Formats: sequence, structure tokens, C-alpha cells
Amino acid sequence: MATTEIDLGRYKLGWSDPEQYVFKPRKGLNEDIVKEMSWMKGEPDWMTRFRLRALNLFERKPMLDWFAKNMPTIDFNDVYYYIKPTGGQVDDWDMLPESVKATYEKLGIPEAERKFLAGVTAQYESEVVYHKNRDELAEQGVLFADMDTAVREWPDLVKPYFGSVIPPNDNKFAALNSAVWSGGSFIYVPPNTHVEMPLQAYFRINAENMGQFERTLIVVDEGSSVHYVEGCSAPIYTGDSLHSAVVEIIAKPGANVRYSTIQNWSPNVYNLVTKRARAEAEATVSWVDGNLGSKLTMKYPAVYLTGPKAHGEVLSVAYAGEGQHQDAGAKMIHAAPETTSLIESKSISKDGGRTTYRGLVRVDPGCHKVKSHVRCDALILDEDSRSDTYPYMEIEEQDARIGHEATVSKVGEDQLFYLMSRGLTEQQATAMIVNGFIEPVVKTLPMEYAIELSRLIELSMEGSVG
Repeated sequence: MATTEIDLGRYKLGWSDPEQYVFKPRKGLNEDIVKEMSWMKGEPDWMTRFRLRALNLFERKPMLDWFAKNMPTIDFNDVYYYIKPTGGQVDDWDMLPESVKATYEKLGIPEAERKFLAGVTAQYESEVVYHKNRDELAEQGVLFADMDTAVREWPDLVKPYFGSVIPPNDNKFAALNSAVWSGGSFIYVPPNTHVEMPLQAYFRINAENMGQFERTLIVVDEGSSVHYVEGCSAPIYTGDSLHSAVVEIIAKPGANVRYSTIQNWSPNVYNLVTKRARAEAEATVSWVDGNLGSKLTMKYPAVYLTGPKAHGEVLSVAYAGEGQHQDAGAKMIHAAPETTSLIESKSISKDGGRTTYRGLVRVDPGCHKVKSHVRCDALILDEDSRSDTYPYMEIEEQDARIGHEATVSKVGEDQLFYLMSRGLTEQQATAMIVNGFIEPVVKTLPMEYAIELSRLIELSMEGSVG
């Protein structure tokens, strides 16, 4: 479809549905709310204790200065920490309440499931309301469920890994998620098993001042592979909403894990996410990140390379428009010899938007023959926008080969003139340049998601030229 044929406008997923919830407590957070949430979920005692310890950490842990500086208006007492939208989870789409079903049909979830996905999870507010697993996954021994179900049904698999990569005391928002987490996905892939089609989850915030705190744990056993894709959206309100997820990945020796995200939050959402993977010997972990919308995004996917010859990648695209700050980046911790990593960050800012790359590459003592390369490219579409780069390098071995390059550019008049001389409008020419700029990251996505990410950025660019 040509650019001019699209109904260009602002954020397209900003409708809200009438609230018809089973349970919606008062705002704020205390021990009673945490206990009530755990009781309503039917959780084992060990998880209730885990939550209460995390709550104590959250209350005692100070806000880091640079977090506080970027979000001076956040009020932790003005948030609903748990909303139960339905009476229970279903695996038949027709059994969902009409309002919830209509939301996800607008987002294309049933169609995506039928056409492309091996399994799909849909989370609405605090709970997974729909989950469907294809028969062939069960036949392979692959476990794919919402996190709440996994805690109850597979505690021997969940308990050893839950909080092992991101402990509750890691940061204030990891502690908050550990106290009030709800929903999210659990995946276990047994040894030497390859999941050929992606697994998907979609997270939707509907209520005003809602906090969504999904928790995802992916364990991929030796010699196995999986690709997980998630998407996110929310309505536009005058009040702010908070999204603070935790994602933990364990890639056993020789495993290959790819985690792709397309987040398209409305401009009233604080998006504060902690994502971290552990890659053991000869394992590969790739994060593919598309960040659009939100009032503020602070997200730095990390790979701890703990086994020899492990490899980590973070490929990201961030887009910031008016009133938005995308503070994103990556962390690569080389804790074993002969490990390799690649960070490729693309950012676009317009209408006074701000993008920031904040990243860390660390090589621990004794980790010989490490290779890492970081590339940060920023595209600024007007005089009011801004882009910053804060790369941190901590190299403790002399034979490490570390590369870093960064570019900042604008759409040049000569580029536009050349393309417009071939019959394109200025807006079409700019869209073509932007699509070429983000192509190295977009091409790593499944086709349907690559098209969606390009289209979302294209839609967001209205008014950026001319």
C-alpha cells in the first residue's frame, strides 16, 4: 500500500473499552494487597513469601537519581497494581467476554494465530485471558503457558529459575515486579528440540492508571531453539499508566533463543522493563527490540555470556515523537572466554522527541579472545529533536577486540531532491529513507511483524516533513 493511501494519523491503538472487571482493588500498594493477589491466584506459599520479601525491598530501595530525573511525576500510590478482568482463562476464543474479544480482534490476534503462530497468549490488564497451544508443541514436549499456570503446575521447573537471572534486589522496578507480577509467559523447550514457528504474546492495558507487571521466564535446554514474539499497546488517558515487566531467559549449552518485541504504547505510559538472559557454552541469545510510543521507555536488554563461545545480540529500533523519550540500549557481560557480542541500535526522533542509547560492554578478567562490536546510528528529522549516546566499556583483558561506532544524521536535501525527481512526494521520499535506515533490524523479524513495524513508524511520521 502506498504511503499516501494510508489514513495517516497519531497513535492508532488508543481506544478504551468499558470496564467490566471481576476484581479491581483500591489504588496503592501494601502487604494486604500482595497477600490478597497471591491468594486469588491460588499460589503456593513459596511464591507468597517471595512476593512479600520483594515488597520489602521495593519499599526500602531508593530510586536511582537518573530514573527520578526522567520521571518526576510518577506516583506509586496512584496505580492499580492488580485488576482481574475475567472469571478465568479460556482456550476457546468465543468464550471470552465480548469487550475483551473485540479489543483483540481489532489488534488482529485471532487472525495472527490462525495464519502464522505456533502458540499465542493474550494478556488483558493483570491476567492472561486467552491461551492456545498447538498440538504439535505438546507432542514435542514444549511447555508454553501463562506464568501463573506454570507456578501452580510445574513448580519443579519454575522455582529453580524464577528470579535467578534478575533477583528482586537488582533494581527498584525489578523489586516492584517481583512483588506484584501477574501474567506473562512461561516457556520450556526440552533438549534437542526446535520450535519451527514463533510463539507469541500480546499485552494490553485498558484501565486508566493501570500498572501492568507481566513476568516472563524462558528456559531452553541443550541444543534447542525457539523464537518468541511479543506486542504491547494501551489507550490514551490524561492519567499515566505504568508498565514494568521482567523477562528472564536461560539458554543452556548450544541453545538458540530469539526474543522479538514490538511495543507501541500510548504517550501516557511509563515503560520500565528489565530483560536479561544467561547464555551458557556455545549458546546464542538475540533480542530484537522495536520501541514506539510511551511517555518514557527505559529498557536495556542484557546477555550474560557465562559459557565459552556463547554469543549475544541486541538489535533495536527506537522512535520518539513529541513529548516522548526513548532511553534504550543494551548490556553485554562477557564472563567466559571466546564469547562474542553485537549491539546494533537505530533511533529516529522528530517533533522534539528525544532518543538515548545507553549501553554497557564488560569483559571480566580471565576472559580471553572476546570480540564485541557496538554500532549506534541516530536519524534526526527536525531541528527540535535530540539524540544522545552513552556507551560504557569495562575491559579487563588486553586481547579483547572491541569496536564502537556511532553516527548522527539528518535527512539531507540532496537525498530528498534525488528521490522527488523520480516522482515521489516529499513524504514518500522521507519514508523510503527511514525504511532504508531501519532495514538492518527490521529484516530480522518475521515478515508480518517487519511490515507492521515499518508501517507503525510510517504512520508516526505524519507532519515530520513539509
